[in-house]
Amino acid sequence: MQAIVTGYSSGIGKAIASLLEENSYKVIRLKSRLNDKKALEKEVKELLKSQEVNLLINCAGVGVFKPHEEISLDKIQELIDVNLTAPIVLTNLCLRSLKKTKGHIINISSIEATRHSKFSALYTATKAGLRNFSLALFEELRRCDVKVTNINPDLTKTNFFEEFNFEPSDSKNAHLIPENIAKAVWEVINFDGVITELTVRPQRLEIKKK
Repeated sequence: MQAIVTGYSSGIGKAIASLLEENSYKVIRLKSRLNDKKALEKEVKELLKSQEVNLLINCAGVGVFKPHEEISLDKIQELIDVNLTAPIVLTNLCLRSLKKTKGHIINISSIEATRHSKFSALYTATKAGLRNFSLALFEELRRCDVKVTNINPDLTKTNFFEEFNFEPSDSKNAHLIPENIAKAVWEVINFDGVITELTVRPQRLEIKKK
């Protein structure tokens, strides 16, 4: 079984890749930058000439939380490219292979895709787009036996928050850890049916200022 996992170098993506490898998956780590569509297309097409893919997990993501007028145009484009365009492009490139293997697409979105938070308009737009892409794609692919799942993690202790002025509380029941999300992904993969959407949250909401 072969899986493409983006965002594999840290955080949730790293935890997912590690768990898959522990369970006999070969994890394919793409080298192209996710915002370089031509390089991505070339790499994936070359890869699929010699092998098929059973699982595509779009996990890479970037964020920004500030007044919208303070966000640079380059940052706006980066969030759209990484959070939304790349998963759509990778799905497009892998879909014929996934139809052959009756595979599974899992998109790691965000709790922000389901609500409307202050200073999160751009991030929410990209993640809500990914969520709705996932849910609509499932309807398209039902007859092809390709599963599609959207997962919305809440606050998770990763390096995602390094550049922000806030982060999840250290209280155990106020944040998730990457391994929690990886375990949820594994349960989704092994579910006898299709979990089209899963929201994973800590019991309490607590953040701390840096």
